[in-house]
Amino acid sequence: MTNKPIVENLSPEFKDFAPDLASYTNDILFQKVWLDEQLDSKTRSIVTLSILATLGNTEQMPFHLETAAKNGVSQKELSALCTHLAFYIGWPQAMLLLNQIIK
Repeated sequence: MTNKPIVENLSPEFKDFAPDLASYTNDILFQKVWLDEQLDSKTRSIVTLSILATLGNTEQMPFHLETAAKNGVSQKELSALCTHLAFYIGWPQAMLLLNQIIK
């Protein structure tokens, strides 16, 4: 299994203001963590979307929905994920994710 790298285009302002956080994001999170082959990229995307929905973090969802598509997560799988999550994290939180998907 070979995981797909994630390319985050952090703004120059972000990199200038928080260079260490930019480095940790690109070099550790998106390189070391996301490329660790103990979990495949598709599973990581599903887990990440589940956590973002649980936390109500809609700001990061579009980026991770795009990443999920690149990692092979289908629309049917996303639909099933929203339904599954509704029973565990609540309808409002699952609907946050659903609303981002159908935009």
